Amino acid sequence: MGNHYHLLLSERREGGLSLFLRKLNVGYANYFNERYKRSGTLFQGRTKKIHVNSDAYFLHILHYIHLNPLDFLKGAEEWRTLEIQNSKKALEYLEKYRWSSYLDYCGKKNFPSVINKDLFGDVFRNYRKTIGSYLKDIELTAVRPFLLE
Repeated sequence: MGNHYHLLLSERREGGLSLFLRKLNVGYANYFNERYKRSGTLFQGRTKKIHVNSDAYFLHILHYIHLNPLDFLKGAEEWRTLEIQNSKKALEYLEKYRWSSYLDYCGKKNFPSVINKDLFGDVFRNYRKTIGSYLKDIELTAVRPFLLE
């Protein structure tokens, strides 16, 4: 994303997530400042943490994270409001977008050293097909009022 990132994390011990995120953000800011010969804070505002507290939200959140890159694809920017012009084009775009774990969930090793898909078990046996169906449903939603029943 242009100005933020999404992570789906599971805490292993009390306070672990806060410590991890602090180290990640400070470490990256230090690296960035050193590389570009600058100083000061890099990130604006505080880290937002959202507790995933239901099975439905748990299953939805992975799609949400993986579909975020569609914000940069013309005709798919409104995916959050269930409007998409071409689901095939959107799927092709996601398969070329390297800065996501989407490819790992589809069985292609992109960031295998940091991805653990065990949280989802066998829920998404064929994740590419699952996302493809979801995108087709969004595409149909836009034309549904014009379909004959």
